[in-house]
Amino acid sequence: MSNREGSLEAPTRHPLDWTNPDFYDEEKLHTEMERVFDMCHGCRRCLSLCGSFPTLFDLVDATDDGEVHGVDKKDYGKVVDECFLCDVCYVTKCPYVPPHPWNLDFPHLMLRAKAVKFKNGEVKMRDKLLASTDKMGMFAGIPIVTESVNALNRTGVMRSVMESTLGVDKKAWIPEYASKTFPQLATASTAWPVKDGAKTPGKVAIYATCYINYNEPGIGQDLIKILEHNQIPYELVDKEACCGMPKLELGDLESVAANKDKNIPKLAKLAREGYAIVTPIPSCTLMFKQELPLMFPDEEDVQLVKEAMWDPFEYFIERNRDGLLKTDFKEELGHVSYHIPCHSRVQNVGKKTAETLKLVPGTEVNVVERCSGHSGTWGVKKEFHTQAMKIGKPVFKAMANNTPDYISSDCQLAGHHIEQGMEENGLAKAEMAHPLTLIAKAYGL
Repeated sequence: MSNREGSLEAPTRHPLDWTNPDFYDEEKLHTEMERVFDMCHGCRRCLSLCGSFPTLFDLVDATDDGEVHGVDKKDYGKVVDECFLCDVCYVTKCPYVPPHPWNLDFPHLMLRAKAVKFKNGEVKMRDKLLASTDKMGMFAGIPIVTESVNALNRTGVMRSVMESTLGVDKKAWIPEYASKTFPQLATASTAWPVKDGAKTPGKVAIYATCYINYNEPGIGQDLIKILEHNQIPYELVDKEACCGMPKLELGDLESVAANKDKNIPKLAKLAREGYAIVTPIPSCTLMFKQELPLMFPDEEDVQLVKEAMWDPFEYFIERNRDGLLKTDFKEELGHVSYHIPCHSRVQNVGKKTAETLKLVPGTEVNVVERCSGHSGTWGVKKEFHTQAMKIGKPVFKAMANNTPDYISSDCQLAGHHIEQGMEENGLAKAEMAHPLTLIAKAYGL
């Protein structure tokens, strides 16, 4: 069999065998890491993607014979810590992913290593706290509490305390909490008639995500405005739990399973009722489209939700192809620098956000397709923030091209990170707005 056999076929993904005791066997884990690292060392196509690969190659190059077997297994963790599970190496770079017989899945190998680390009790309390988005969201929705917390978080003294006690870099952007949560602000849908298209369900269920619920509910409000303008009935997913992505990135797979048990029954019911389930944050969409189906391949409801889950702009473009999206835009957006987040790229739905923005007359879209370096909780940590800014530097420069009127990313965390990076590097200043906000603005809403 040729070593290259299968490399030209579309990548596929094997289920994550996370309930198998061998998954947590450190000796077997290290054997697989050495096998994969040896292939990566021989290829080196992913050198520029993130810190994991330069770290690995430096470790290999420092050995006596320049081979992977000479790397101390204790140093494998340095490679794992640099991985923030963006999945881009799998989708865009690696020629050895399944169905290639070498069966290389670097992100899920890193996930396995993170799961072993978590199971061994080697994860910091700081990391557990940052991954507990539901618990952190308890600050939201109570005006006097959010005002106090946000005011404290803006002070240099508090940021220094957070850095010294929690390891959250004092220079990193962190989100504020909303005085009212998205469910508190959201209004009931108008009773529009349901108009199913050839590809698109005519009604939408909004899985708002922790970030929209607790930090920037205005983005969710803009989604509602767009749906109302297009006469698409909607409803909010009742009492949703976190999608589980922060816990997945931590290696806390049992908590991922627990959140799945809270969310999937509600979402599966909506799927059976014919709703398109829309999520405004791409990491959450990816969780339901990819990670949960791979963790629970035999659960019918998980697979059902996977098929019903839509990125909002994937939905809008298909709605437009069905002839059911209004294009009566009233305001031009000018020059928009748009960043495609990694977790949008790996969904393999194409550049649907850019396509939607280009429907607006008088709008020029500069598409930047490269990792911004933030990736959720990873980029705010003191030990990684400088690296996050370094990874994002080419993006900051590309986003500043042609003096944009707006900078935008489907991942609002990436958007703020890019905004900070552009400012720190003295690049063109522009208003940062989520693509849903820009489309609502273009409609004149």
